[in-house]
Amino acid sequence: MTTRSDFSEDDWSRLVRSPFVAGLAISLADPGGPIEAAKESMATLRAATNPSSREELVTQLALDVQAEIQQKRNPLKGYRPTSEGTAPTGDQVLVELAAVHAIVAATATPEEIAAFADWLVSAAQAAANAAKEGGFLGFHAEQVSKGEKEMVDRVRAAVS
Repeated sequence: MTTRSDFSEDDWSRLVRSPFVAGLAISLADPGGPIEAAKESMATLRAATNPSSREELVTQLALDVQAEIQQKRNPLKGYRPTSEGTAPTGDQVLVELAAVHAIVAATATPEEIAAFADWLVSAAQAAANAAKEGGFLGFHAEQVSKGEKEMVDRVRAAVS
């Protein structure tokens, strides 16, 4: 069983914020207005605090996410992708997700690694499902845009 003590403080912080990085990937894939962003953020929060797996590692991470939110701390504290350099911002988010997956893969059991990856994909999917995209006044809008579908697949690939 893998616990918080198996990781450095910096690595643990990265793991705790990773579902929000996954949600951010969706927001970057198809930016909407402030209402869509708020809906995506709330959906990511729900997915981050209510994982489908009961693996101990994911449960501990979800509890730490809850604690951060209750203390009114920014879940993305310390992380900010930039548009500088050669990689677009969305690609930088995927690099971060692959990096945190590698941190878990180096320490955790196969079951915990799979549960962690599922947790991140669930957060991305929840953000994608949160708000309709496109259309006018809700007419002809899509539940999940093509860009969001592609980004969920890219998140899945990054954490596989």
